[in-house]
Amino acid sequence: MFIAHLLIQALALLVAPATAQQLRLNITAVSAQKGLSTLECWEVDSPLYTSYGPDSNGAIVSNLGNVSALSWAAAQPGLDFGLHNAPSKQWVVVLSGVIHITLPHDNSSEAYITGGEFGLIFAADTADVSVDGHVSVAIGTTESVLLQIPTGDGKTPDFERLHMGPCSGEELTGWRMGVLP
Repeated sequence: MFIAHLLIQALALLVAPATAQQLRLNITAVSAQKGLSTLECWEVDSPLYTSYGPDSNGAIVSNLGNVSALSWAAAQPGLDFGLHNAPSKQWVVVLSGVIHITLPHDNSSEAYITGGEFGLIFAADTADVSVDGHVSVAIGTTESVLLQIPTGDGKTPDFERLHMGPCSGEELTGWRMGVLP
């Protein structure tokens, strides 16, 4: 059965138009330009695909790279993490609650990251690229639970910047619109 799925997938790729675009994951990133932290909408350069592996058969998958550690954090509502830089280039997953991110030098840009399927962001405004960092506050009525996952090589994943500012809800859900190989 597994081999049949692979053969069907290979045949579908052969007959697909050469111009068809592969779907990719869009995320909000806290990055930096010219020494200041920024909010940006990124398209991660790792195509989404349907897995046929035994641990994720049928699931939509994107390889986000190697990681070096994992920490879990729970923040009470109203907890202000203050002005800070990302401690390392890292994935942050908001599992529950809401995190409000602002920039000290740009009152027009902010992001509300909600827990759940769209709670994945990338933090890259480390002290070597941003002099001021960003502000994060846990808002809402329940705890915000986070996973912080530094990249294994200390690098930012390959990406295309779609625009300045956080991704819209439509941009985050775009992967649901397409047919995956």
